[in-house]
Amino acid sequence: MTKIMWQPGKKTISNSQMDQFRRYVNDHYNLTLSDYVDLYDWSITNVPDFWSAMWEFGDIIRSKPFNKVVDDATKMPGSNWFLGTRLNYAENLLRYRDDRTAIVFLGEGQPIRSLTYRQLYEEVRRLAFALRELGVDVNDRVAGFMPNMPETVIAMLATVSVGAIWSSSSPDFGIKGVLDRFTQIEPKVLFSANGYFYNGKAFDSLEKIIGILQELPSVEKVVIVPYTDEQPDISKIRNGILYKKFLPKEEVPYFNFEQLPFNHPLYIMYSSGTTGLPKSIVHGAGGTLIQHLKELRLHTNLTREDTIFYFTTCGWMMWNWLVSSLSVGAIVVLYDGAPFYPDAGAMWQMTQDLGITVFGTSAKFISACESACVKPREEFDLSKLRAILSTGSPLVEESFDYVYRDIKEDVLLSSISGGTDIISCFALGNPTLPVYRGELQCRGLGMKVESFNEQGKPLLNEKGELVCTAPFPSMPIYFWNDPDNQNYHEAYFDVFPGVWTHGDFVTINEHGGVKIFGRSDATLNPGGVRIGTAEIYRVVESLPEVNDSLVVGQNWQGDERIILFVKMKKGNKLTGELIDKIKKTIRAQCSPRHVPAKVLPIDDIPYTINLKKVEIAVKKIIHGDEVLNRDTLMNPESLDLYKYIPDLQIEN
Repeated sequence: MTKIMWQPGKKTISNSQMDQFRRYVNDHYNLTLSDYVDLYDWSITNVPDFWSAMWEFGDIIRSKPFNKVVDDATKMPGSNWFLGTRLNYAENLLRYRDDRTAIVFLGEGQPIRSLTYRQLYEEVRRLAFALRELGVDVNDRVAGFMPNMPETVIAMLATVSVGAIWSSSSPDFGIKGVLDRFTQIEPKVLFSANGYFYNGKAFDSLEKIIGILQELPSVEKVVIVPYTDEQPDISKIRNGILYKKFLPKEEVPYFNFEQLPFNHPLYIMYSSGTTGLPKSIVHGAGGTLIQHLKELRLHTNLTREDTIFYFTTCGWMMWNWLVSSLSVGAIVVLYDGAPFYPDAGAMWQMTQDLGITVFGTSAKFISACESACVKPREEFDLSKLRAILSTGSPLVEESFDYVYRDIKEDVLLSSISGGTDIISCFALGNPTLPVYRGELQCRGLGMKVESFNEQGKPLLNEKGELVCTAPFPSMPIYFWNDPDNQNYHEAYFDVFPGVWTHGDFVTINEHGGVKIFGRSDATLNPGGVRIGTAEIYRVVESLPEVNDSLVVGQNWQGDERIILFVKMKKGNKLTGELIDKIKKTIRAQCSPRHVPAKVLPIDDIPYTINLKKVEIAVKKIIHGDEVLNRDTLMNPESLDLYKYIPDLQIEN
């Protein structure tokens, strides 16, 4: 039996919004659902009723009610949700306009800055007026090349308040990475700070902006937010204007939030683009809103009393998810900088100082803290911290041990998984369920998630493809520049027609827990046996000599062999003795099938800016293919280390 790491008490369960929602459903539908298992089963077998209940429980602000929840609850893709309603996403996020704190911003090495809900509303109102005066209208695109700062949130809310579409890219992307995205959508307005901070250094963004504008003629105005320099020289920026000068000088008349259909486009998000041009994924306002309300209020139990933080850039969907916390009235903490600056305890110091109750991060950050021997429970007052969320890659069992041993014993550790494709989660946390070591607690309400074998049959306690067999409101409404939806279908519906195939390799167990073993396209397949990369990482990276690793499959003599690249900790070398130890450990803790044919030293492991290992790109390189789109990588030069490795051309 898998070890239980944390368990909620009866009072915690009954006070949770998840349990309040269960009771709400029982009252409104004359049911006797007794726990989450009952509630989940009801939500996936009564899809229209569930989403209708979530609509009312979430108190979604709308100018017109819906006349039908969904036109066809069996159609995927192509189902239409909440027909007839009119709403505005920004209006729902700005429902509170009081003097309670809305945003706290901490830039690396900068003084803390905060905004109340009243101030946030007023800033959005003024900027929305300026955008309308410029001629920004419904369906125009507005892009951000911004750090994670208040003006980014304000620009997004102002954009969508007038019915335009927001898209953003992190300022640490290279020029090509930005152009690969923004040239597809042709934005009318571009917001940018003059720079950003990372690891004790200030980085200039204006030179990049000049290069971007040379290939982006659609941009009519570039709004520059002074950040790293209070008086930046923007004379070389075509159609450039400083943020404060762009805002109206006079008092702005009251403005109305543009009332739009449920499926009106809200965000254009992008796939990683490391193996080809990134997909431009369009998400609807209503679907994003109702899904985020479900996940924040029910699965995270977020309230107005909470202070929520997620370490993210504006190029990752977790930023969009975090900002939706404004709809709940919580305090949203934004951070710009490196997570380990000025030291490995920086984020925990911030958690203490700001009274953060919900702390979101990546699995990589948690493992890095453990490697750095950070023991937050001994160094910081984390008494207000009640939940830790982790995503980006699978959170291994040993990281669960570390959290409960060295961070906080009484904390809800929620490993969550979904992605840009759905701007939300398929599996995530739950305040009413125990935390099992190495597991995501549950599948999300309304998400009919299963594990399929290659014949499309559901599996229990066996590894298979993560699929979703019923439609849900936060599916992409379409891809940009994909008029016949061909690319959309190829991305998710080619494997099992009418079923969403997500691309994760998973197991689902009898109590509904989920375990993820890595991306399906990175799954190893020696001798026809599928092996998840996360299984090997967990074992190898627990060895004291190993700093990091990356595993790929290499086509070899009509089969596939496993190649393991190992980055050593300082002062250690990959000797023959250590290679034997690595192989024996993998054999003992995994299986003989998992044992790599070759274990090779490497000086660096490539990661995306969102801290995901770039296995597919490395696999392409070792097979002699070029990887052209490197600008979304945190360390793109690392890919060159994998070219022309002689050991890969010989037998074991």
